Amino acid sequence: METGHDRDHPLHGGMMNTVRRRGDRVLRLAPDHAPALHAFLTDLAATGFTGAPRPLALNPDGHEELTYLEGDVALPPFPAWALNDRTVTLVARLLRRYHDAAAEVPFDPGARWPTALSDPEGGPLLCHNDPCLENVVFRDGRAFALIDFDLAAPGRPLWDVAALAFYLAPTLDPESAADTGFRDADVPHRLRLLADGYGLSHADRALLPATVVRYNEVSRAFVLDRVERGDPVFTRDLERLGGMARWDRRRDRLIEREPLFLRALTE
Repeated sequence: METGHDRDHPLHGGMMNTVRRRGDRVLRLAPDHAPALHAFLTDLAATGFTGAPRPLALNPDGHEELTYLEGDVALPPFPAWALNDRTVTLVARLLRRYHDAAAEVPFDPGARWPTALSDPEGGPLLCHNDPCLENVVFRDGRAFALIDFDLAAPGRPLWDVAALAFYLAPTLDPESAADTGFRDADVPHRLRLLADGYGLSHADRALLPATVVRYNEVSRAFVLDRVERGDPVFTRDLERLGGMARWDRRRDRLIEREPLFLRALTE
């Protein structure tokens, strides 16, 4: 007889993979570089870092099994608690804990790490590259874990911080922000909170605004590529949000406000 632990339950929120929960594990289609990623995540757990899934199996049918991390994941439309300033600080601290642990873990430089959202300059550790709210597990009032490492690739820690700023400041233009919970967000203030929470160096603070601009361009190219490939999920999402013009407005707004962001981060 089938029990509740045998039955699969869909997990919602991802755009690139179908994810199911079966008891205390997650089943999902494995990326091509799964052997290298699994080796990294296994070694990451050995450092004592508990804020990432542990790999359990690579199955012959092309699926992987990972530990299920109990907690809350914020999905759009985001709840109020996920939008507040405290969440910015908590997630920045989680990202720093991840980077500190990842710096101790070697990764296979010969693996075919995905380049879709990776740092164009490369770097010394495996960046997550997609630290959006949908990829953060909250537990007992704090940001507990990062999930969905499919797009992880070598890069600079600053690249991940820029990605976090892109999602959580967030660096939206007013028109795009108007239909979100971030409509009244004080972006320069939230950037400062993020940098302080992470413990970003003065040198990297000076580079952060320009790096966010670059992350925006890489993200734009990633979305456009998915749409041109005929991906129905990305195509529907792009149409819902007003097409590529939204990305162009975001780029122009970022460039316009770069001096303001720089002052907020360094003064």
